[in-house]
Amino acid sequence: MDLSRFDNRDFDRGAPCWKEVLWRLCQGFFFQPLWHLPSSIRVALLRGFGAKMGERVVIRAGVNISFPWRLELGDHVWLGEDVMILSLAPVKIGSNVCISQRAFLCTGSHDHRKDTFDLVVKPITIGDGCWVAASAFIGPGVELPVGTVVGVGSVVLKSPEAACLLVGNPPRVLPSDRIDS
Repeated sequence: MDLSRFDNRDFDRGAPCWKEVLWRLCQGFFFQPLWHLPSSIRVALLRGFGAKMGERVVIRAGVNISFPWRLELGDHVWLGEDVMILSLAPVKIGSNVCISQRAFLCTGSHDHRKDTFDLVVKPITIGDGCWVAASAFIGPGVELPVGTVVGVGSVVLKSPEAACLLVGNPPRVLPSDRIDS
């Protein structure tokens, strides 16, 4: 690859530059603060920047969302401390979903086979009732079926066909009846 040839000027950031700058300032003051702020303030700010938010959403401190206007959360969603959502493409999270501490939802990558190292973006969809445990990675284009559990530190690069428990890297797929907690 020749990174001098990389060019992502065609990437649509989804909002004007001023909105992105304003979001970065807001993110620094309200999502990474040195003082405690109620989750409701972060939820209201995300709504103000175009995120679609359900009822009773909990956003903990340290959550990092690149483009909130590409985020959709259902009802009763919990985003734990230091969750990272790289929303270069849409991220849709259903209702009753827990995304635990330091999990990373990543909608972007690069085509390493091309000298130009082209940016590749694909949406992520997480169905109702899913749990993405701490430090798990969900890659571009992944769709988690309703009720899927992703274990601690697991790396998911492909969508499972049905609800299951995914553990490890690469993840082993266990049937959903093996899900204890």
